[in-house]
Amino acid sequence: MKKFAVACSLFCVFACLQTIAQTNTTPINLTDLKFTVEAAPEWSALLTRQTGWFGGDGIYTIPLNGVENRQAKANDKILFIFSDSMIGKIENGTMAPGYKMIHNSVAYLNGIAPANQQMKFTWDTDKTGAAESVFIPHTAQTDTSDYYWLGDGFVNQELNNAIYIFGYRVRNVSTGAFGFKEVGNTLIKIPASAKPPYKDIKQMDTPFYLTDKNGDIGSFGAGIYVNTTKAAAPKPDGYIYIYGVRGMGKNLMVARVAPKDFEQFNKWTFYDGANWVKDMGKVADVTNNVSNELSLTALPDGRYALIFQVGGMTTTVGMRIGATPYGPFGPVIKVWDCKPDLEEKTFVVYNAKAHPSLSAPGELLISYNINSIDFIPDLMKHPNLYRPRFIRMKISESSK
Repeated sequence: MKKFAVACSLFCVFACLQTIAQTNTTPINLTDLKFTVEAAPEWSALLTRQTGWFGGDGIYTIPLNGVENRQAKANDKILFIFSDSMIGKIENGTMAPGYKMIHNSVAYLNGIAPANQQMKFTWDTDKTGAAESVFIPHTAQTDTSDYYWLGDGFVNQELNNAIYIFGYRVRNVSTGAFGFKEVGNTLIKIPASAKPPYKDIKQMDTPFYLTDKNGDIGSFGAGIYVNTTKAAAPKPDGYIYIYGVRGMGKNLMVARVAPKDFEQFNKWTFYDGANWVKDMGKVADVTNNVSNELSLTALPDGRYALIFQVGGMTTTVGMRIGATPYGPFGPVIKVWDCKPDLEEKTFVVYNAKAHPSLSAPGELLISYNINSIDFIPDLMKHPNLYRPRFIRMKISESSK
């Protein structure tokens, strides 16, 4: 009886302490972050080139050592992946005859300094020797006219350090505002030992492409957050978080899976707003007004920064603060106004994201893309317009 009374007393004490702790919990601040931001001209200059690769978008950076969540070291190697890319030569202030657009390309940077001599661009060539895309769709669901734009990627340290990259199957169409349509979602696997143009790769059709009765589409791969100890995540839970975007509202969805199960699509789960469920049809929109390419990065104070182009194609680089990798997320915080880059009224801005492996401690290096709705005529006048620009956000102080 005495033991029972002691046990009850201890239980009551524990319950009281738990109640006090819950009462004193301070809500996480999702609205404020103190920072300064400036142009990063040395990085913008790295992609201002006159021959070979001289333009592209869709930029993602993948540290080949798999350490995603801190700045790489001087002897590390970073893989850059691009979607549509211009190959050729700029002469006398315009594109020389013979230029060609391919649908994706890659580059390797030795170290973390934006040094031209350390950056090597690579693409494939066709039978005639002309430039060709590095990745060309070859899956069961691929149509002969499909091509790849690239989503985010990472090195999976639990699966022999293979590189996984999302490939969006895209098809040119005669309807719609842009003349193209995303028609499927694919996962590209590159063995750790493979060298570009990567002839020994595996391509897998995934189920992570969504459509609804209104014709809105969505897919996963817009961003990846590797929340593991090996990737140097500050609060690792052992999962890979994969972000998707759907609909005209640019709504954000979140999936997650253990690294070892990355290719086992039936083991993926999706956040329904409260729980992780196996049914992708129940996935929630955790926030909106993002862009089709984005990033999530851990902040020094334990919160998370979601970086994106507000609304997809506005002139504002935006940020939402998250309490966890899957939210909740706060309101849009304006990071940068891209209007000064728009020399012509036909220029557009899109798909901002951060690059943590190239960011110094307490900073985020952020890129955004510039393009034109009058593409070739504007490139003839401004041959270096079609390339990422970079800014640097310095976090001066933050509080939960």
